[in-house]
Amino acid sequence: MSENNRPVRIGVVVGEASGDILGAGLIQALQKRLPEVRFEGIAGPRMQALGAKSLFPMERLSVMGLVEPLKRLPELLKIRRTLREHFLENPPDLFIGIDAPDFNLSLEESLKAEGICTVHYVSPSVWAWRRGRIKKIARAINHMLTLLPFEAAFYRENQVPVTFVGHPLADDIPLQVNNSAARTELGFKVDDRVIALLPGSRGGEVRLLGPLFLQTARWCHQRNPDLKFVLPAANEQRLAELQEQLEGYPGLPVTLLLGDSQKALGVSDCVLIASGTATLETMLLKKPMVVAYKLGRITYAIVSRMLHTPWVSLPNLLAQRELVPEILQSDATPENLGAALMRYFEDPLLSDQLQREFDDLHQQLRRNASERAADAVCSLLK
Repeated sequence: MSENNRPVRIGVVVGEASGDILGAGLIQALQKRLPEVRFEGIAGPRMQALGAKSLFPMERLSVMGLVEPLKRLPELLKIRRTLREHFLENPPDLFIGIDAPDFNLSLEESLKAEGICTVHYVSPSVWAWRRGRIKKIARAINHMLTLLPFEAAFYRENQVPVTFVGHPLADDIPLQVNNSAARTELGFKVDDRVIALLPGSRGGEVRLLGPLFLQTARWCHQRNPDLKFVLPAANEQRLAELQEQLEGYPGLPVTLLLGDSQKALGVSDCVLIASGTATLETMLLKKPMVVAYKLGRITYAIVSRMLHTPWVSLPNLLAQRELVPEILQSDATPENLGAALMRYFEDPLLSDQLQREFDDLHQQLRRNASERAADAVCSLLK
């Protein structure tokens, strides 16, 4: 309860499914400490199931790249303006922006300027590109919560209050996982060689990478007809799109799943995956991977000039060296991707060494993240 004996009110804005998972974990941890706490703003289904009130659908913030947000700019600005007015008229005890930095940081800056304490959960990739944003971040937030250790070091160097909390996925996924039951459930034999295909969860990613990943699967299958493939779809819409794409590959042994990406990763021997947060999940499950990505030509031309790091995938960023191949843009051809995948089958020692490296990184991130984040938030509330 707050000083005037009313429940603590926390504003919160989340922009996509990965943030909804983080937000739900944080809400549960805060509810243990503050049983009467209330949350309102923009929340996903997991957060709403825990009592968070959402003033707009989370999906309205789920945009990718540089061009798509520009097309939706009037709507996004209206949503942000409405939220700002709501929180200034009814000031929360604290505001938490979860990821969605392009949307949240401007909102946080305006709220902080009016005396509302602001926290940002999940660092933008400011250490990798558009480093000038650190000045805006310093103006916008009272505290940053980072999932990765090298991010916290960057904020300390720039005198921004920060707490490294670890990653909830590293807490949720055991250090060792037995997937024999999942293999049986999905119809794979113990000795089957299986490649998981994860072209991304957004529509734009599936349209760009889905055909490329299936072409790569066909290239691998032509060289080893015993190979099998598993392809999880993030939702019903992605499932329909992938089913349509698969019609062009008759005879290719692909098991298509609705959801169950972790199960698909678990039964695989190696993974072809789009760069993004799913590479972290793949690493935590100790699966060798090849990381691929393509952006629209204009977006890539802009982003590539701003990049300050030689890597884009989380395993390589965490290790600060190339653990897994990253094959991007025009280099991402079926031949290049397929050859990199087949290397894992041709050199078992490579997979064994990679799994040991992944285990070390897993333990670095296993910090009871939601509880540590809740402790930091409660310290600010005091």
